[in-house]
Amino acid sequence: MSTETAETDDELRERISNFLRRNFPQIQMHGGSAAIQNLDREKGEVTIMLGGACSGCGISPMTIQAIKSRMTQEIPEIDTVHADTGMGGSEGMAGGAGGMSPSFPGHESSGDDDEGPEAPF
Repeated sequence: MSTETAETDDELRERISNFLRRNFPQIQMHGGSAAIQNLDREKGEVTIMLGGACSGCGISPMTIQAIKSRMTQEIPEIDTVHADTGMGGSEGMAGGAGGMSPSFPGHESSGDDDEGPEAPF
């Protein structure tokens, strides 16, 4: 890797880090963190790992979607953003292999015979 390419990668990493701090201050304010795991400038791909309080946070899937859509618009070198909370879900979203689906009162769940306690009325 040439010195020029290394400097360019470092500059792009810095721009991505600044983007995350500027656009998503709530990540740090709520005890979470966002770190660049991998950057492939040639493919235009970056992998972001959300950690700390982001792991298990109910709104982290929305944060991930916002990061993906905004980053590709604001940083032209990035075409694809991969992001995860490290909780084992696909791209940090529930519903992947082993993910859980939300349940709502009165909503029938498939494959589960336990309907819970009956209402007293």
